[in-house]
This record gives sequence, C-alpha cells and structure tokens, in this order.
Amino acid sequence: MPDLIRRWPSIIINIAKKSQLDRIIRRKRRRWERHEIDVGELLKSILNWANEFVPSESGSIFLDDPVLKFNNSNKGRLYFIACFGRGAKAIVGNSIPSNVGIVGKVYTSGKPYISEDVKRDNFFYSGIDKKTKFQSKSIVCAPIEIEEARIGVIELINSTEKINYDRKDLTLLKIFAGYTSTLIQNVLDAKMFEHLSRIDNLTGLYNDRFFFASIESEIAKALAADRDLSLIFFDLDHFKEVNDTYGHLAGSRVLKEVGGVVEEIFGKTKAVLSRYGGDEFVIILPNTDLRSAGEYGEMIRKKIGSNIFLKEAAGPREKALNIKGVITCSLGIASLKENIISNKKLSEIATALIDRADKAMYEAKESGKNKACFAKGKV
Repeated sequence: MPDLIRRWPSIIINIAKKSQLDRIIRRKRRRWERHEIDVGELLKSILNWANEFVPSESGSIFLDDPVLKFNNSNKGRLYFIACFGRGAKAIVGNSIPSNVGIVGKVYTSGKPYISEDVKRDNFFYSGIDKKTKFQSKSIVCAPIEIEEARIGVIELINSTEKINYDRKDLTLLKIFAGYTSTLIQNVLDAKMFEHLSRIDNLTGLYNDRFFFASIESEIAKALAADRDLSLIFFDLDHFKEVNDTYGHLAGSRVLKEVGGVVEEIFGKTKAVLSRYGGDEFVIILPNTDLRSAGEYGEMIRKKIGSNIFLKEAAGPREKALNIKGVITCSLGIASLKENIISNKKLSEIATALIDRADKAMYEAKESGKNKACFAKGKV
C-alpha cells in the first residue's frame, strides 16, 4: 500500500466531524472505546492517493449507518465522510438515501460503475450538484466492503486528464476501495482488541485492570470541575453456598447474571462497571454525591436480593435451578467530597477512596449482610 503519511498540498480534503465519524465506525461493532488511530487522516490519505492515480475535480468516500441499515434497509443512508472539490465543505457530514443516484446504485448492487456522461445516465442524482454549484460530467464509483458486507462507496467525479474515465480508472479505484476496506477493518480489529483487553470474560463488565486505569482519570476530572465522585463496592453474600450446592459452573453463571443486573441499572449512565475479582464488584459514579450513590446502592441490593438466578437450564440435560432468596449483597459506599481530603497526590486519593469504600463494604458484611454502609469521616 502507498505510504499513508505522505502529505499532498494540491487538494483540500474535508472530513466529517470526529463525533460523527466515531459514531459510524463504532457502530460497525458494539461497545468499542475511543482509539488513538485517526481514521479521518487515513481516509484523507486514501482519497489523496486515489486522486493522484486517477486525477479528478472532485471525490468522496461514503460510509453507511449500520443501525439504519439493520432496522430498515429502505431507509439506509450514506454519509459524506471524506470529500474534496468545489462545494465539498458544504456537504461533508451530510447524507443521501442509500438507494439514490449512481452512488446508491453501486452501494445496493455491490458492483463498480462508470458513467461517461451523467446527463444521459438515468441513475444520476443532481441534488448534490445543485447544493454545491458543481457540474458533474462523468463519474467512476466502487463499493467498499468488509467480509462481503457492503459498508460504503468511493467516488471520483470529472477526470482532469481526459474526457471520460475508462476501465483502467475503474480498476485503480477498486484498488483504493480495497485499501479503504483494509484500513477500516484494521481499525475495527484494533478497537476490538483494545475492548477485549478491558473486559472481564465472565461477566462482560470491565476488568480490574481497566478499573485501576479509570479511577485516577475520573478523579482528576472530578477535581478539575469541582464535582463529586462516588465509589460503590459490593460482594455477594452466600456465594460459597451456591458453589458448594450447585457447583462452580452454576456459580459462574450467577456472576454473569449479576453483571447483567448491574448493567440494567446503570446502562444509561456514565458509571464505570467492573468486576473487581471473585464475587466482588466495583462501580465508579462520576458527578455523583454520597446520597445519590446510596440510592443506587439500594437499587443494586434490592434487585439482586429479589432476583431469581439461573431460571434457564445450562444445557439440554440440565434443569433450571431457579435460585431465589439465597444470593444477596453487601455494599460499601464512599465519595470524594465526603470521605477524602484532596490535598494529596492523585494516586493517594484513588487508593484512599478505594480503601474507604472497601472498609464500608466489610462493615456491611460483618453487621449482618444484605445491607449498604457509608464510609465515615475523611482521610
């Protein structure tokens, strides 16, 4: 592949806003986190190379919205993610229906296409020209695919070296469509690897490594904005009884279901949900005071205490266990403003906050279980 760090001063390529690009890329697979790879810069490089090998007045890379495509293929849209040429700044980030125009034909059919004279082409859509005050004459397009799934289109308009595009131009553009596919696939794989390295395989929550990486970052944000931050530690009561009675496989399934309960409670918040180890869990609650964290703690306690675990059989020869009234939890809750003196190093503040929540949890455990205790005083 050509050297993607090269710079071309001859054309200006406009890129959609990072928030939009992240949203569309992220939706190709679920639950990714931000990654250091700058997709916009790499797409710029691909368009630059495409233009260098097939010189054109205008060009674009379109990507679809997977959510719209999945919910209703007739309502899918293609977004101008990267584009250059007259009027490009006015259309970048905008979208067209995925079945409209020459781009729509290429996207829906999966076949590359040359239009030697758009005025005689029934597939040509003139709406973009009207918006940009640009006059399209000839167009060459190729689909962008990942693992046989179409995700977009690369398009060049008006050759600057000859009257019309030819088969050689189409072949070159297909190569650059392949580069785009490889680029996006590599970014997705990198994001997936990054995501998996942060996830606890059993519960689907974050692992302890990610928790420790996050706690200092979240505390720094809270201190900078003069906002509170709370921490909830909890572990399961009588979990050993489940392991002893039903076996460790059943115990693992219980832990997974607890992860689901926690996600159900905090799914629409910015909380960082982690399995700390064994049957212990920890939750970071940004911008949340001690009282509000206590309300969340009660939700966890009641939800776990009333939940019927293992309602479904593990396999065809197994039976549902319907464990109810056995598993409860004990919680410890601490907050920055209520429990921590902040004139310390960031690492010391994080350690102190964890310690306060952890000790409060053990207080709940030792005083009867199935309850939440708040950390007392400041350290």
